[in-house]
Amino acid sequence: MSLFQEIRWHGRGGQGAWTASELLAKAAILEGKHVQSFPEFGPERMGAPLAAYTRISNKPINLHCSIYHPNLAVVLDPTLLKTVSVATGLTEDGILVINSEESPMKLKRKLCVKSQKVWTVPATDIAIQILNVPITNTAMLGAATRAASLVRLESIERVVRERFRSELAERNIAVIEKAYKEARESGAEG
Repeated sequence: MSLFQEIRWHGRGGQGAWTASELLAKAAILEGKHVQSFPEFGPERMGAPLAAYTRISNKPINLHCSIYHPNLAVVLDPTLLKTVSVATGLTEDGILVINSEESPMKLKRKLCVKSQKVWTVPATDIAIQILNVPITNTAMLGAATRAASLVRLESIERVVRERFRSELAERNIAVIEKAYKEARESGAEG
């Protein structure tokens, strides 16, 4: 791992982008890593675009600023692709994980992403199917875990069990596992 792994989460108020950032950070702590997790928003209301950030390192982190060049960008809401430049600053070898039923290659072309990998997962469908609500944060956490291999899936599941009451935790773990399995990568389409 390079000095830092930096993740930018794109979502809307109420979708749980910051919760996903915190869960990833806690999973990394379980694995002995150093982390930062923080949101970036002003007076946003429910549904307004926002970003959250996770920084992971094997060494103490002394940097205290926003993330401008993420290794990984995760998009919880596909409608943001029309209004937010989600790939801005993404490193050359970066990964973009998007909640979408579209093919990763189609989105790669649409977003003019060159060297970066694009992953997609139908997170909204998975969340509705298992949770009965269109809250995609844990589905996107599962897809991001597969795409970037920042932490082990078992670590994510452990922190989810610590965060949520038992029935909700188990349903969220089912969402994470299904999204992990269904995530598709642009290079895998031929």
